[in-house]
Amino acid sequence: MACCLGSTLLLLLLGSASSAERNRCLDAAEACTADARCQQLRTEYVAQCLSRAASGGCPRARCHRALRRFFARGPPALTHALLFCPCADPACAERRRQTFVPACAFSGPRLAPPSCLAPLDACERSVVCRPRLLAYQASCAPAPSAPDGCLLGQGPRCLRAYAGLVGTVITPNYMDNASARVAPWCDCGASGNRREECETFLGLFTRNRCLDGAIQAFDSEWPAVLQKQLDPHQDPGHSFLQVPSEEQPLEGSFLLAILPVLALQALSD
Repeated sequence: MACCLGSTLLLLLLGSASSAERNRCLDAAEACTADARCQQLRTEYVAQCLSRAASGGCPRARCHRALRRFFARGPPALTHALLFCPCADPACAERRRQTFVPACAFSGPRLAPPSCLAPLDACERSVVCRPRLLAYQASCAPAPSAPDGCLLGQGPRCLRAYAGLVGTVITPNYMDNASARVAPWCDCGASGNRREECETFLGLFTRNRCLDGAIQAFDSEWPAVLQKQLDPHQDPGHSFLQVPSEEQPLEGSFLLAILPVLALQALSD
């Protein structure tokens, strides 16, 4: 039975041309399958995230590392199309929610989510996670005066920084197949005297107008996002949406994303 369930999930993740009901998340999956680099990196993380350790759990560290490689090294137009594909029905939204095997990479074995303080504290201690969280905070900081919550040109940086969190200890995901709400797998029910800190962290995802606006803007740009990938003049080694690998965490546009945070820290020292 487990084998059959695994095979079903593998088909869901890798895409199948024989699917009865087509949707834009399926189109994104098939576009990735048609691209050699995207397909190779995706197959790697699916293999890691679906495999089972001897104890019966998934190898989460290897799964997360493979996911970081996928978003850092895959063609950005395709990796982001998989992560932010617009949906109008539950079947599409469920495919989007299952993009990176949440049973291994996201939710964890317990039915109830842990306190958000646990992944937040772990991220603060992680050389991989901490700069990515700082980049996300800087890139997705809401602009109250902007109609969609983001400053002009901020949306793509926000989505890139959000994608950079996938494969870390605070990996966020879609919470259900009825909306585009995202959050890490945690809550603030048992945060004690750090409740305000916990709520502030969770609100970076659940009450973030810029992130919501950036995802909606991505929806409005479909299918141009995939067409850009087919542009022969595009430099495959560079994109505004490219996220960093852990080997080069602060280079290029990623450094620009956290410069506001570093500047504020310097002023407060």
